[in-house]
Amino acid sequence: MNSETTYVIGVDFGTDSCRALVVDTRDGRAVASSVCYYPRWKAGRYCDPRSDRYRQHPLDYVESFETVVRDALRKAGPEVAAAVRGLSFDTTASTPVLVDRDGTPLALTPGFEECPDAMFVLWKDHTAKCEADEINALAARWKTDYTAFSGGTYSAEWAWAKVLHILRTNPAVAAAAWSWVEHCDWMSGLVTGNTRPETILRSRCAAGHKAMWRAEWGGLPDGGFLAELDPRLAAMRERLYAETFTADACAGTIAPAFAERLGIPADTKVGVGSIDAHVGAVGASIAPNVLTRIIGTSTCDILVCDPAEVKETPVRGICGQVDGSVVPGLIGFEAGQSAFGDLYAWFRNLLMWTTEAFDPEHADAFADRVIPRLSDEAAAIPAGESAVLALDWMNGRRTPDADQRLTGAICGLTLGTSAPMIFRALVEATAYGSKAIVDRFADEGVAIRSIIAIGGISQKSPFVMQTLADVLGMPIEVVDTDQACALGAAMFAAVAAGLHPDVAAAQRAMGAGRGRRYQPDADRHALYTTLYARYRKLGDAVERL
Repeated sequence: MNSETTYVIGVDFGTDSCRALVVDTRDGRAVASSVCYYPRWKAGRYCDPRSDRYRQHPLDYVESFETVVRDALRKAGPEVAAAVRGLSFDTTASTPVLVDRDGTPLALTPGFEECPDAMFVLWKDHTAKCEADEINALAARWKTDYTAFSGGTYSAEWAWAKVLHILRTNPAVAAAAWSWVEHCDWMSGLVTGNTRPETILRSRCAAGHKAMWRAEWGGLPDGGFLAELDPRLAAMRERLYAETFTADACAGTIAPAFAERLGIPADTKVGVGSIDAHVGAVGASIAPNVLTRIIGTSTCDILVCDPAEVKETPVRGICGQVDGSVVPGLIGFEAGQSAFGDLYAWFRNLLMWTTEAFDPEHADAFADRVIPRLSDEAAAIPAGESAVLALDWMNGRRTPDADQRLTGAICGLTLGTSAPMIFRALVEATAYGSKAIVDRFADEGVAIRSIIAIGGISQKSPFVMQTLADVLGMPIEVVDTDQACALGAAMFAAVAAGLHPDVAAAQRAMGAGRGRRYQPDADRHALYTTLYARYRKLGDAVERL
């Protein structure tokens, strides 16, 4: 273990904001942190929810990153800044962008500054549903099923579908595009001065879970498969990668210009980037057969297992299983829900419509109070009393069995149904969706021995967490930090900088403890088992429609 007083910086790019956490490598103590919301995104620019388009400008990332690192180091003080030795990133995914020959996102090149198709395509952008369908149909008849270790279904949320959609729908962007890169790869490449598509170090996590990369296949899907979809994809393959790197690897030393702008030493090492949820699981001290639920606007469920336990059997309907995608040496599994907190926010916004329409001056003052009040009122309603039942597919279904064309539903409504009753049904729906994921792992022979939770909802909503425990029939432990993703990035930075020998050592030294434990109620679990069967029947009916 490192005995010298050294610090690392974990940078977490979420859906709405960027966070920097300065951490003592000896004990994981958070010295300082800072958060910056993406200004263009916050203003609603470049997005069109009605068409499922969600884009983010690269300047939102760069400006926010510099702001939070400088601010966190200002709070920490000059002595801490001088002792920084490592920096690592996590980002949402799949969030790709089309780039030129130098690896510059096209939105940063002349003529494309305001073009959404030249920007990063956020994970929850679902404009590529048709392209995902094509990829799945081709994979089903190809000699190699490249979706086999992606749960058997390629999602509209992932890179190849998104890139193909833009190439087909925007000729100007297509003509200027040389290749594409994931957000997590671009950040580490940017700050080390290595952004060329052919040389930038690519995340094993993003490549394996979102781009159908697998070492046994020689890397990405072969040129013939991609050419069948579009010859331009096959051409891009030659400008992409065969090798990938786990998040404990060093991507290089920080470029002098960034060292000066951030105020950190010129010899600071930069880790290979990775996906936020996977990194957050490491920050939560994930261990084999412990399911980590990252609960926020959506959910991501991360599990790791010994390779000897799962062998080479693909688990159906999840978001991939990749050797080393979470912890080097272990198989990483990903699942999740396309909407969780977003579902509650949708209902809040629905209720706020009249206030925003007739009294916009006071709307903001009410908005933050709606969900806490709904939670209090809904918690007082006994489970099953209202007979309202909902599906959690308002933003499609991620797992099990990805299908972004699916939509949500609410049934059992009467003239006596209240807003808290509907809210309770929505909370129960997100819990039922979670149970479907846990059941799929069990059905596929992958053991889940315990559950831990991180993310804003796990910290802020006892009602949601207790409902989740009751539906699953399993205890849930909440990790005692609201910055697990940034902490996980800091752990990887410490390993990449050589301050800890491996991820396990970094977790032991820097890990956060456990906070509140939610114990399931046996009677409510028995009732929810019956109600969950109704949820499944409703889902089957909606899926047939």
